[in-house]
Amino acid sequence: MDLLNTLVDKGLRRETPTREEALAVLATSDDDVLDVVAAAGKVRRHWFGRRVKLNYLVNLKSGLCPEDCSYCSQRLGSKADILKYTWLKPDEASQAAAAGVAGGAKRVCLVASGRGPTDRDVERVSDTIKTIKEQNEGVEVCACLGLLSDGQAERLRAAGADAYNHNLNTSEGTYGDITTTHTYADRVDTVQKAHAAGLSACSGLIAGMGESDEDLVDVVFALRALDPDSVPVNFLIPFEGTPLAKEWNLTPQRCLRILAMVRFVCPDVEVRIAGGREVHLRTLQPLALHLANSIFLGDYLTSEGQAGKADLEMIADAGFEVEGTDQVTLPGHRAATGGCGSQEGAGCGSHDSAGCGSHEGGAVCGSAAVPSADEPRTDLVAVRRRGAGTDLAPNA
Repeated sequence: MDLLNTLVDKGLRRETPTREEALAVLATSDDDVLDVVAAAGKVRRHWFGRRVKLNYLVNLKSGLCPEDCSYCSQRLGSKADILKYTWLKPDEASQAAAAGVAGGAKRVCLVASGRGPTDRDVERVSDTIKTIKEQNEGVEVCACLGLLSDGQAERLRAAGADAYNHNLNTSEGTYGDITTTHTYADRVDTVQKAHAAGLSACSGLIAGMGESDEDLVDVVFALRALDPDSVPVNFLIPFEGTPLAKEWNLTPQRCLRILAMVRFVCPDVEVRIAGGREVHLRTLQPLALHLANSIFLGDYLTSEGQAGKADLEMIADAGFEVEGTDQVTLPGHRAATGGCGSQEGAGCGSHDSAGCGSHEGGAVCGSAAVPSADEPRTDLVAVRRRGAGTDLAPNA
Protein backbone atom coordinates (compact mmCIF):
# COMPACT_ATOMS: atom_id res chain seq x y z
CA MET A 1 0.00 0.00 0.00
CA ASP A 2 1.14 3.57 -0.70
CA LEU A 3 1.33 4.41 3.02
CA LEU A 4 3.85 1.66 3.73
CA ASN A 5 5.97 2.46 0.68
CA THR A 6 6.10 6.09 1.80
CA LEU A 7 7.07 5.12 5.34
CA VAL A 8 9.83 2.78 4.15
CA ASP A 9 11.29 5.53 1.96
CA LYS A 10 11.20 7.98 4.85
CA GLY A 11 12.72 5.46 7.25
CA LEU A 12 15.64 4.77 4.96
CA ARG A 13 16.27 8.53 4.79
CA ARG A 14 15.80 9.06 8.55
CA GLU A 15 12.89 11.35 7.75
CA THR A 16 10.16 11.73 10.36
CA PRO A 17 6.72 10.57 9.24
CA THR A 18 3.74 12.80 9.81
CA ARG A 19 1.45 12.25 12.78
CA GLU A 20 -1.27 11.23 10.33
CA GLU A 21 0.98 8.54 8.86
CA ALA A 22 1.90 7.21 12.31
CA LEU A 23 -1.77 7.07 13.27
CA ALA A 24 -2.56 5.29 10.01
CA VAL A 25 -0.11 2.50 10.92
CA LEU A 26 -1.98 1.92 14.18
CA ALA A 27 -5.29 1.94 12.29
CA THR A 28 -4.35 -0.80 9.82
CA SER A 29 -6.34 -4.01 10.02
CA ASP A 30 -5.24 -7.39 11.27
CA ASP A 31 -5.42 -8.57 7.66
CA ASP A 32 -2.65 -6.10 6.82
CA VAL A 33 -0.39 -6.78 9.80
CA LEU A 34 2.10 -8.92 7.86
CA ASP A 35 2.45 -6.18 5.25
CA VAL A 36 3.11 -3.67 8.05
CA VAL A 37 5.75 -5.95 9.62
CA ALA A 38 7.43 -6.53 6.24
CA ALA A 39 7.62 -2.79 5.55
CA ALA A 40 8.97 -1.81 8.96
CA GLY A 41 11.30 -4.80 8.76
CA LYS A 42 13.01 -3.23 5.74
CA VAL A 43 13.82 -0.17 7.82
CA ARG A 44 15.03 -2.27 10.76
CA ARG A 45 17.33 -4.37 8.55
CA HIS A 46 18.70 -1.30 6.76
CA TRP A 47 20.00 0.22 9.99
CA PHE A 48 20.60 -2.87 12.15
CA GLY A 49 20.88 -5.88 9.86
CA ARG A 50 19.76 -9.10 11.52
CA ARG A 51 21.49 -8.47 14.83
CA VAL A 52 19.55 -8.72 18.10
CA LYS A 53 21.06 -7.11 21.17
CA LEU A 54 20.47 -8.93 24.44
CA ASN A 55 20.03 -7.06 27.72
CA TYR A 56 19.78 -8.42 31.24
CA LEU A 57 17.95 -6.87 34.19
CA VAL A 58 19.25 -6.95 37.75
CA ASN A 59 16.75 -5.69 40.32
CA LEU A 60 18.99 -4.10 42.95
CA LYS A 61 16.16 -3.19 45.33
CA SER A 62 12.63 -4.51 44.98
CA GLY A 63 9.29 -3.16 46.15
CA LEU A 64 8.22 -0.55 48.71
CA CYS A 65 8.33 2.39 46.31
CA PRO A 66 6.79 5.68 47.53
CA GLU A 67 5.53 6.63 44.05
CA ASP A 68 1.96 5.79 42.99
CA CYS A 69 2.44 4.78 39.33
CA SER A 70 -0.73 2.83 38.57
CA TYR A 71 0.95 0.29 36.30
CA CYS A 72 3.69 -0.77 38.72
CA SER A 73 3.68 -3.80 41.01
CA GLN A 74 6.19 -2.01 43.29
CA ARG A 75 4.05 1.12 43.74
CA LEU A 76 2.82 2.71 46.91
CA GLY A 77 -0.16 0.68 48.08
CA SER A 78 0.49 -2.26 45.74
CA LYS A 79 -1.01 -5.52 46.94
CA ALA A 80 0.87 -7.56 44.36
CA ASP A 81 2.67 -10.48 46.00
CA ILE A 82 6.12 -9.59 44.70
CA LEU A 83 9.60 -10.05 46.14
CA LYS A 84 10.60 -7.26 48.51
CA TYR A 85 14.22 -6.73 49.53
CA THR A 86 16.68 -3.95 50.16
CA TRP A 87 19.87 -3.19 48.22
CA LEU A 88 21.94 -6.07 46.87
CA LYS A 89 25.62 -5.93 47.78
CA PRO A 90 28.00 -5.23 44.88
CA ASP A 91 29.20 -8.85 44.74
CA GLU A 92 25.62 -10.14 44.77
CA ALA A 93 24.67 -7.83 41.93
CA SER A 94 27.79 -8.83 39.99
CA GLN A 95 26.96 -12.52 40.37
CA ALA A 96 23.46 -11.86 39.07
CA ALA A 97 24.88 -9.87 36.16
CA ALA A 98 27.31 -12.66 35.32
CA ALA A 99 24.41 -15.03 34.68
CA GLY A 100 23.03 -12.71 32.04
CA VAL A 101 26.43 -12.12 30.45
CA ALA A 102 26.99 -15.89 30.29
CA GLY A 103 23.65 -16.17 28.48
CA GLY A 104 24.75 -13.72 25.79
CA ALA A 105 23.77 -10.32 27.20
CA LYS A 106 26.13 -7.49 26.31
CA ARG A 107 24.40 -4.95 28.54
CA VAL A 108 23.35 -5.23 32.19
CA CYS A 109 20.60 -2.92 33.42
CA LEU A 110 20.73 -2.08 37.14
CA VAL A 111 17.33 -1.08 38.43
CA ALA A 112 16.14 0.07 41.86
CA SER A 113 12.66 0.98 43.01
CA GLY A 114 12.09 4.43 44.48
CA ARG A 115 11.45 8.04 43.53
CA GLY A 116 15.12 8.66 42.90
CA PRO A 117 18.52 7.94 44.41
CA THR A 118 20.03 9.68 47.41
CA ASP A 119 23.70 10.60 47.19
CA ARG A 120 24.41 7.52 49.31
CA ASP A 121 22.46 5.41 46.80
CA VAL A 122 24.52 6.82 43.94
CA GLU A 123 27.68 5.89 45.83
CA ARG A 124 26.33 2.39 46.42
CA VAL A 125 25.38 1.91 42.76
CA SER A 126 28.72 3.33 41.66
CA ASP A 127 30.50 0.66 43.70
CA THR A 128 28.26 -1.96 42.09
CA ILE A 129 29.01 -0.69 38.58
CA LYS A 130 32.75 -0.85 39.24
CA THR A 131 32.48 -4.39 40.64
CA ILE A 132 30.44 -5.62 37.67
CA LYS A 133 32.88 -4.14 35.18
CA GLU A 134 35.88 -5.58 36.99
CA GLN A 135 34.36 -9.07 37.06
CA ASN A 136 32.68 -9.10 33.63
CA GLU A 137 35.01 -7.93 30.91
CA GLY A 138 33.44 -5.90 28.13
CA VAL A 139 30.00 -5.61 29.70
CA GLU A 140 28.06 -2.38 29.37
CA VAL A 141 26.05 -1.06 32.29
CA CYS A 142 22.85 0.97 32.30
CA ALA A 143 21.43 2.44 35.51
CA CYS A 144 17.73 2.99 36.15
CA LEU A 145 17.25 4.58 39.55
CA GLY A 146 14.38 7.01 39.09
CA LEU A 147 14.50 10.80 39.05
CA LEU A 148 18.01 12.28 39.09
CA SER A 149 19.19 15.31 41.03
CA ASP A 150 21.86 17.68 39.74
CA GLY A 151 25.28 16.07 39.51
CA GLN A 152 24.13 12.47 40.00
CA ALA A 153 24.29 11.55 36.31
CA GLU A 154 27.87 12.81 36.18
CA ARG A 155 28.80 10.67 39.19
CA LEU A 156 27.30 7.56 37.60
CA ARG A 157 29.17 8.30 34.38
CA ALA A 158 32.44 8.69 36.31
CA ALA A 159 31.83 5.32 37.96
CA GLY A 160 31.63 3.65 34.57
CA ALA A 161 27.91 3.70 33.70
CA ASP A 162 27.32 3.70 29.97
CA ALA A 163 23.64 4.60 29.92
CA TYR A 164 20.71 5.79 31.98
CA ASN A 165 17.10 4.73 31.53
CA HIS A 166 14.03 6.71 32.45
CA ASN A 167 10.84 6.12 30.48
CA LEU A 168 8.24 8.72 29.57
CA ASN A 169 5.70 5.86 29.62
CA THR A 170 2.70 7.71 28.17
CA SER A 171 1.66 11.02 26.66
CA GLU A 172 1.98 14.27 28.55
CA GLY A 173 -1.76 14.78 28.29
CA THR A 174 -2.62 11.56 30.13
CA TYR A 175 0.35 11.32 32.48
CA GLY A 176 -1.55 12.72 35.44
CA ASP A 177 -4.12 9.93 35.08
CA ILE A 178 -1.56 7.23 35.89
CA THR A 179 0.80 8.97 38.34
CA THR A 180 0.30 11.84 40.81
CA THR A 181 3.50 11.79 42.87
CA HIS A 182 5.70 13.19 40.10
CA THR A 183 5.13 14.81 36.72
CA TYR A 184 5.83 14.13 33.07
CA ALA A 185 8.17 17.14 33.14
CA ASP A 186 10.16 15.47 35.93
CA ARG A 187 10.75 12.50 33.65
CA VAL A 188 11.81 14.64 30.71
CA ASP A 189 14.23 16.50 32.99
CA THR A 190 15.92 13.26 34.09
CA VAL A 191 16.40 12.07 30.50
CA GLN A 192 17.94 15.44 29.65
CA LYS A 193 20.25 15.27 32.70
CA ALA A 194 21.51 11.85 31.59
CA HIS A 195 22.07 13.09 28.05
CA ALA A 196 23.92 16.18 29.24
CA ALA A 197 26.23 14.07 31.40
CA GLY A 198 27.37 12.03 28.40
CA LEU A 199 25.34 8.95 29.27
CA SER A 200 23.53 7.13 26.50
CA ALA A 201 19.92 8.15 27.05
CA CYS A 202 17.30 5.43 27.07
CA SER A 203 13.60 6.26 27.30
CA GLY A 204 10.49 4.47 26.18
CA LEU A 205 6.83 3.82 26.77
CA ILE A 206 4.22 1.44 28.14
CA ALA A 207 1.36 0.42 25.84
CA GLY A 208 -1.89 -1.11 26.97
CA MET A 209 -2.92 1.22 29.80
CA GLY A 210 -6.14 2.27 28.08
CA GLU A 211 -4.48 5.03 26.07
CA SER A 212 -5.71 6.15 22.65
CA ASP A 213 -3.82 5.88 19.36
CA GLU A 214 -3.25 9.63 19.64
CA ASP A 215 -1.60 9.15 23.05
CA LEU A 216 0.74 6.52 21.65
CA VAL A 217 1.75 8.75 18.76
CA ASP A 218 2.20 11.70 21.14
CA VAL A 219 4.63 9.86 23.39
CA VAL A 220 6.63 8.37 20.50
CA PHE A 221 6.99 11.78 18.85
CA ALA A 222 8.02 13.22 22.22
CA LEU A 223 10.66 10.50 22.49
CA ARG A 224 11.92 11.28 19.01
CA ALA A 225 12.31 14.92 20.07
CA LEU A 226 14.35 13.84 23.13
CA ASP A 227 16.56 11.78 20.80
CA PRO A 228 17.42 8.83 23.06
CA ASP A 229 19.71 6.13 21.70
CA SER A 230 17.30 3.44 22.86
CA VAL A 231 13.50 3.21 23.04
CA PRO A 232 12.17 0.28 25.08
CA VAL A 233 8.56 -0.62 24.30
CA ASN A 234 6.80 -2.19 27.28
CA PHE A 235 3.41 -3.86 27.10
CA LEU A 236 1.46 -3.50 30.34
CA ILE A 237 1.13 -6.60 32.47
CA PRO A 238 -2.03 -6.10 34.53
CA PHE A 239 -0.67 -7.31 37.86
CA GLU A 240 -3.28 -8.33 40.39
CA GLY A 241 -3.08 -5.89 43.29
CA THR A 242 -2.48 -2.82 41.09
CA PRO A 243 -5.03 -0.25 39.82
CA LEU A 244 -4.63 -1.42 36.21
CA ALA A 245 -5.20 -5.10 36.95
CA LYS A 246 -8.25 -5.21 34.65
CA GLU A 247 -6.66 -3.43 31.69
CA TRP A 248 -6.29 -6.20 29.12
CA ASN A 249 -6.38 -4.10 25.95
CA LEU A 250 -3.69 -5.65 23.75
CA THR A 251 -3.66 -8.32 21.08
CA PRO A 252 -0.53 -9.71 19.42
CA GLN A 253 -1.46 -7.88 16.22
CA ARG A 254 -1.84 -4.53 18.00
CA CYS A 255 1.54 -5.01 19.67
CA LEU A 256 3.11 -5.54 16.26
CA ARG A 257 1.48 -2.40 14.89
CA ILE A 258 2.75 -0.38 17.86
CA LEU A 259 6.30 -1.67 17.38
CA ALA A 260 6.10 -0.91 13.65
CA MET A 261 4.93 2.64 14.35
CA VAL A 262 7.84 3.15 16.76
CA ARG A 263 10.28 1.85 14.16
CA PHE A 264 8.95 4.19 11.47
CA VAL A 265 9.14 7.22 13.80
CA CYS A 266 12.56 6.21 15.22
CA PRO A 267 14.15 4.37 12.27
CA ASP A 268 17.81 4.44 13.34
CA VAL A 269 17.30 4.08 17.11
CA GLU A 270 17.59 0.89 19.13
CA VAL A 271 14.02 -0.29 19.59
CA ARG A 272 13.73 -2.83 22.40
CA ILE A 273 10.90 -5.20 23.16
CA ALA A 274 10.73 -4.94 26.94
CA GLY A 275 8.27 -6.06 29.61
CA GLY A 276 5.19 -7.94 28.53
CA ARG A 277 6.27 -9.48 25.24
CA GLU A 278 5.57 -13.02 26.39
CA VAL A 279 2.13 -12.13 27.72
CA HIS A 280 0.86 -10.08 24.79
CA LEU A 281 2.87 -11.08 21.70
CA ARG A 282 2.89 -14.74 22.76
CA THR A 283 3.53 -16.98 19.71
CA LEU A 284 4.04 -13.92 17.47
CA GLN A 285 7.20 -12.88 19.32
CA PRO A 286 9.44 -13.96 16.41
CA LEU A 287 7.62 -11.52 14.10
CA ALA A 288 8.47 -8.71 16.51
CA LEU A 289 12.17 -9.34 15.89
CA HIS A 290 11.61 -7.96 12.40
CA LEU A 291 10.69 -4.64 14.04
CA ALA A 292 12.85 -4.38 17.17
CA ASN A 293 16.60 -5.02 17.28
CA SER A 294 16.86 -5.55 21.03
CA ILE A 295 15.20 -7.62 23.75
CA PHE A 296 15.61 -8.53 27.40
CA LEU A 297 16.95 -11.98 28.17
CA GLY A 298 15.27 -14.11 30.83
CA ASP A 299 13.31 -12.63 33.74
CA TYR A 300 12.20 -9.07 34.40
CA LEU A 301 12.12 -7.18 37.69
CA THR A 302 9.16 -8.60 39.57
CA SER A 303 7.90 -11.13 37.05
CA GLU A 304 9.28 -14.10 35.15
CA GLY A 305 10.10 -14.16 31.47
CA GLN A 306 10.38 -17.15 29.20
CA ALA A 307 13.48 -19.29 29.58
CA GLY A 308 16.69 -17.68 28.35
CA LYS A 309 17.37 -20.77 26.21
CA ALA A 310 13.99 -20.29 24.53
CA ASP A 311 14.90 -16.68 23.74
CA LEU A 312 18.11 -17.77 22.04
CA GLU A 313 16.34 -20.51 20.08
CA MET A 314 13.66 -18.05 18.98
CA ILE A 315 16.29 -15.62 17.67
CA ALA A 316 18.10 -18.34 15.74
CA ASP A 317 14.93 -19.93 14.35
CA ALA A 318 13.71 -16.55 13.11
CA GLY A 319 16.94 -16.10 11.13
CA PHE A 320 18.54 -13.50 13.39
CA GLU A 321 21.83 -13.51 15.28
CA VAL A 322 22.83 -12.40 18.76
CA GLU A 323 24.88 -9.22 18.67
CA GLY A 324 28.41 -9.69 19.94
CA THR A 325 30.33 -7.50 22.35
CA ASP A 326 32.65 -6.54 19.50
CA GLN A 327 29.77 -5.15 17.45
CA VAL A 328 28.38 -1.62 17.66
CA THR A 329 24.61 -1.49 17.86
CA LEU A 330 23.94 2.01 16.61
CA PRO A 331 24.53 3.10 13.00
CA GLY A 332 27.73 5.02 12.46
CA HIS A 333 26.12 8.46 12.22
CA ARG A 334 24.59 8.00 15.70
CA ALA A 335 27.60 6.25 17.23
CA ALA A 336 29.78 9.18 16.24
CA THR A 337 27.71 11.77 18.12
CA GLY A 338 29.48 11.22 21.43
CA GLY A 339 28.36 9.97 24.83
CA CYS A 340 27.97 6.22 24.87
CA GLY A 341 26.62 6.06 21.35
CA SER A 342 29.83 4.43 20.19
CA GLN A 343 29.12 1.61 22.60
CA GLU A 344 25.50 1.32 21.40
CA GLY A 345 22.84 3.27 23.14
CA ALA A 346 20.71 0.98 25.18
CA GLY A 347 19.04 1.02 28.52
CA CYS A 348 16.70 -0.89 30.66
CA GLY A 349 12.96 -1.03 30.76
CA SER A 350 12.33 1.21 33.70
CA HIS A 351 11.69 -0.02 37.20
CA ASP A 352 8.13 1.10 36.71
CA SER A 353 7.49 -0.94 33.59
CA ALA A 354 9.82 -3.73 32.56
CA GLY A 355 9.25 -5.54 35.82
CA CYS A 356 5.66 -6.05 34.79
CA GLY A 357 6.18 -8.36 31.87
CA SER A 358 6.21 -12.04 32.08
CA HIS A 359 5.71 -15.64 31.16
CA GLU A 360 5.10 -18.40 33.62
CA GLY A 361 7.68 -20.76 32.24
CA GLY A 362 5.32 -23.71 32.52
CA ALA A 363 3.31 -24.47 29.40
CA VAL A 364 -0.32 -25.48 29.18
CA CYS A 365 -0.47 -28.84 27.46
CA GLY A 366 -2.46 -31.99 26.96
CA SER A 367 -6.21 -31.53 27.06
CA ALA A 368 -6.18 -27.96 28.34
CA ALA A 369 -8.68 -25.72 26.59
CA VAL A 370 -7.34 -23.24 24.06
CA PRO A 371 -8.04 -19.71 25.39
CA SER A 372 -10.02 -17.27 23.31
CA ALA A 373 -8.00 -14.55 21.59
CA ASP A 374 -10.08 -11.98 23.47
CA GLU A 375 -9.70 -13.63 26.86
CA PRO A 376 -7.29 -12.07 29.40
CA ARG A 377 -4.24 -14.33 29.73
CA THR A 378 -3.84 -14.02 33.48
CA ASP A 379 -2.24 -17.46 33.41
CA LEU A 380 0.82 -15.90 31.76
CA VAL A 381 1.53 -13.48 34.61
CA ALA A 382 3.90 -15.00 37.16
CA VAL A 383 5.68 -13.27 40.01
CA ARG A 384 9.46 -13.68 39.92
CA ARG A 385 10.61 -16.12 42.62
CA ARG A 386 14.19 -16.76 41.43
CA GLY A 387 17.37 -14.83 40.79
CA ALA A 388 18.22 -11.58 42.59
CA GLY A 389 16.87 -11.45 46.13
CA THR A 390 16.39 -15.22 46.34
CA ASP A 391 18.51 -18.34 46.85
CA LEU A 392 17.44 -19.80 43.50
CA ALA A 393 19.43 -19.63 40.27
CA PRO A 394 18.42 -16.84 37.88
CA ASN A 395 16.81 -17.38 34.50
CA ALA A 396 19.28 -16.31 31.85
